[in-house]
Amino acid sequence: MSRTGIAIKPAAQKTASRRSSDSILEVLLYIWAALVLLITLYPLYFIVIASFSDPSAVGNGQVWFYPKGFTLDGYKELLNHSNIWIGYKNTILYTAVGTLIGLAVNLSAAYALSRKDLFGRRAITLFFIFTMFFNGGLIPTFLTIRDFGLYDTFLVMVLPFAVGVFDIIVARTFFQNSIPPDLWEAAQIDGCGNIRYYVQVVLPLSKAIISVLALWIAVGHWNSYFNALIYLKDKELYPLQLILRNILITNQMQSSMGTGEAAEIAMRLANMLRYSVIIVSTLPIMCIYPFVQKYFNQGVMIGAVKQ
Repeated sequence: MSRTGIAIKPAAQKTASRRSSDSILEVLLYIWAALVLLITLYPLYFIVIASFSDPSAVGNGQVWFYPKGFTLDGYKELLNHSNIWIGYKNTILYTAVGTLIGLAVNLSAAYALSRKDLFGRRAITLFFIFTMFFNGGLIPTFLTIRDFGLYDTFLVMVLPFAVGVFDIIVARTFFQNSIPPDLWEAAQIDGCGNIRYYVQVVLPLSKAIISVLALWIAVGHWNSYFNALIYLKDKELYPLQLILRNILITNQMQSSMGTGEAAEIAMRLANMLRYSVIIVSTLPIMCIYPFVQKYFNQGVMIGAVKQ
């Protein structure tokens, strides 16, 4: 009886000590996570409150936790530009069409490269990866797009840059690790061909990776302005980001060239627009993200470690 008690007591003390140390570590981890979250979210929160604050209060460092000198002048000035709505329409079209095209080409290429019976798939994969490190440069790309008749057209924003090698590699890894080869054998027995198997079997089982790629591609198209700056000259085709950039540049030039009271007003508007532009351009994507977050986390992790 005493021997049993002596044996159990140290074990119980060791278990209690381990639980206590685990609790302390858990508390420290929560504190660290809260600090990281605060450091990450505060700049976004500051941009929001600064967009509703008086520019002089923001410039003097008086805005910390809530707006000071509440005003909507920045948003009013921004939305007074009629081409803002043209930019929104164009960007939504570019994002929707570009995402569909990007998913079609990247997922198809990824599935083909995931099949072990594809002849020369290693060489094709190396060919794709080579383009991640080396390309023809801006001038040859511009000449190629012009010669294909894509310059200053809607398609130049969605077609030439639809292939994303990184997206293909991520999706290929997902297909290799998450789609059992036995499904293809069973589908063949039922008389299913490659295209039907890909559309009716593989894609419905790949909602996670489809959501991840759709978010990546959509964010890329939504934030894109450089391609429009190079390959578009018709202002009716300008995306939102390029229009916002031009508005900011115009207001800054007016504030620097003006004198007296006019210059002060222009400078005040330019400072207000700086934060309003960020909110207007990022709000739609931030509203969409919560709906795909579940699939995004799942798709990033599945296939990350090769079995």
